[in-house]
Amino acid sequence: MTTEATARTPTHEVVDARDWSFGGTWPYEPRWLFTDGVRLHYVDEGPRDGEPVVLLHGNPTWSYLFRRYLRGLADAGFRAVAYDQLGFGRSDKAHGRKEYSLERARRHLAALMDELALDGVTLVVHDWGGPIGLGWAAAHPGRVRRLAVLNTFSEEMPGARGPFRWPLTGELLVKGSHFYVRSFLLRGGILHPERLGEEGRAAYLSPSQSWPSRTGILATSRFRASLPDLTALHGKPVLYVWGMRDRAHGENSLRRFEERLPGDAVELEDAGSFVPEDAPEESLAAVLGFLRRTG
Repeated sequence: MTTEATARTPTHEVVDARDWSFGGTWPYEPRWLFTDGVRLHYVDEGPRDGEPVVLLHGNPTWSYLFRRYLRGLADAGFRAVAYDQLGFGRSDKAHGRKEYSLERARRHLAALMDELALDGVTLVVHDWGGPIGLGWAAAHPGRVRRLAVLNTFSEEMPGARGPFRWPLTGELLVKGSHFYVRSFLLRGGILHPERLGEEGRAAYLSPSQSWPSRTGILATSRFRASLPDLTALHGKPVLYVWGMRDRAHGENSLRRFEERLPGDAVELEDAGSFVPEDAPEESLAAVLGFLRRTG
């Protein structure tokens, strides 16, 4: 497998001279998990004996999406863990499309859970973090305490459509022009991109600076899958924090999800898919209130 990581020493240390603090908006110490032949980046904030909350991003973001949640959860006494999936953020960027699959992503989550010995976990999932995290949760219900679900897929994930699925055109759009970040995320997916500032824009653009490094974004967009059977999770406290202006996964998706996995819902009228960016204070307050209410 070829990755964008530099040559490793026997201890797998990788030197990256870039400043990843983005003007102080990402002040967290990087940590590394070596599993399945790759290096995955994660952060682990708050007291080690605090109740664990694991945050899973989707495509085309990384753990930076949850930067405010990490601090808010840690300050409230929770142990907040977020990791970058293969191909995203500071994790390795595999260049081969076949290196990416939903099953492999779930294995990586399982490896992190086992490495940190996390039990009684609250999962906070968004976008592709939904099928990844819910798949792990359905297979390990005894290790799950609660679920907080942000805009994600409610049924079948059909994969990219139209020109994004065409081999050459998809490569040009996603890997050449960095479309998913430059256009989908920064000009459409986030309803209020002006609030990001230069640091926030740089944080989303910086991790994938070359065509090969964007393979994960393209491959993930083409995943085809269905949500797992969620029956084992019935009875767990569930909170939906939903951006109602999400054009792909709006109100209809929320209603279908509530039918499959009953729970409470906080509906945010001035937020799209990327709830932690569009409504950071409101969505974090909703998650914290849920944690305390079901403690």
